[in-house]
Amino acid sequence: MQAVTPGIEAAPRPRLRWLTELPLILLVYACYSAGRLLARGDVSTAVDHGLAILRIEKVLHINAEHPLNRLFTREAWLGIPADFWYASLHYLVTPALLIWLFRSRTKHYRAARTWLMTSTFIGLIGFTLMPTCPPRLLSAGYGFVDTMAQYSSYGWWAGEASAPRGLGSMTNQYAAMPSLHVGWALWCGVILWRYGGTRLTKVAGVLYPLVTTIVVMGTANHYFLDAVAGAAVMGAGLLLAPYVMRCANRVRTRLVARVATSAGSPSPVASSASSTPGSRAARASIVSGGCQTSAGERIPRQRESRLGPGAEPGASPADTGGGAPAAAR
Repeated sequence: MQAVTPGIEAAPRPRLRWLTELPLILLVYACYSAGRLLARGDVSTAVDHGLAILRIEKVLHINAEHPLNRLFTREAWLGIPADFWYASLHYLVTPALLIWLFRSRTKHYRAARTWLMTSTFIGLIGFTLMPTCPPRLLSAGYGFVDTMAQYSSYGWWAGEASAPRGLGSMTNQYAAMPSLHVGWALWCGVILWRYGGTRLTKVAGVLYPLVTTIVVMGTANHYFLDAVAGAAVMGAGLLLAPYVMRCANRVRTRLVARVATSAGSPSPVASSASSTPGSRAARASIVSGGCQTSAGERIPRQRESRLGPGAEPGASPADTGGGAPAAAR
C-alpha cells in the first residue's frame, strides 16, 4: 500500500482556458509582427542575399520560381486564386486548426501550440540574421513579375504587399528567409494528418503545404530555398518543443510554489512557539510513544506486559528467571 503524506496530493493537470490561451497567442503573433518590422535590415544586403540564393538555385537546377511565375502571370485563372491563397489562408487555416485542437483534441493542443510558437520564434531569428529580398522585388531584368501587384485590383491587398490596402508600409518586405507561409502550412498539414481521423483530412494535410509551396514561388514571394528553410524551421521547432514545455512547467511550478508559500507561510510567533522545549518534548514523546525496548526484549512494551501488579519496576530479567515470577524476598 502506498503511503500518503497528509496535506500533500498530486496536483491536477491545469485546465486550458481561453482567458490564458488567447492572450498568449496574440502576444506571440504581436512579437512575430514586431520582429518582422524591427528586422528590416539594409536593403542592399537583403538584395545581395536574394541574388545569392538565386545563384545557388541555378547552380543546383532547382530554380522553379521562374516557370511558375511565368505561368501565374500569363494565366489569370491561376494567378488570382494563388494571390488570394497567399494573402488569406495562413490567417484563417492556422487559427482555425488551433481552435479545433483546443476544443476537440485537448490533450494534443499544448504540444502542438508550443511547436508552432517555438518555430515562429526561430523564424524571427532567421529574419533578423538574414534579411532577404523576395523575387518580386528584384529588378525586372531578373525575369520576375509581382503577381500581387498585377492582380491587386481583384483582391483586398495592396499593390506593394500582401497586407491590406494602406498597411503595406507597416510590413517588412525583406523577411523572405525562411518562408513561414510554408512552415505554418506544414504544421497545419501534420495536424490534419495526425488528428483529422478521416481520409479527406489526410489528403488535405498533404495538399495544403504542397500547394502553398507552389503558390509562394508562383507569386514570386519566395524562393524555393525559402520554402526549404521554412520546413527546416518547423523541424527544429518540433525537436525543441518538448524542452520548451519542460522549462515552462518548471517556471509554472516555481511560481505556484512561491505564491503558495507567500500566502500560507506561518507567522514568526507561531514559528518560535513551535521551537520551544515543551513542543520538542512533545514531538519526542510522539516519536517514541513508550515503545522502548531493552536488551533481550523483542516486542515493544514487553516490560510492562510482563510485570505483575506487585512486581518491582527495578527487577532485572535475571531476577524473574526468564519470565517466571521472581522469588519473594
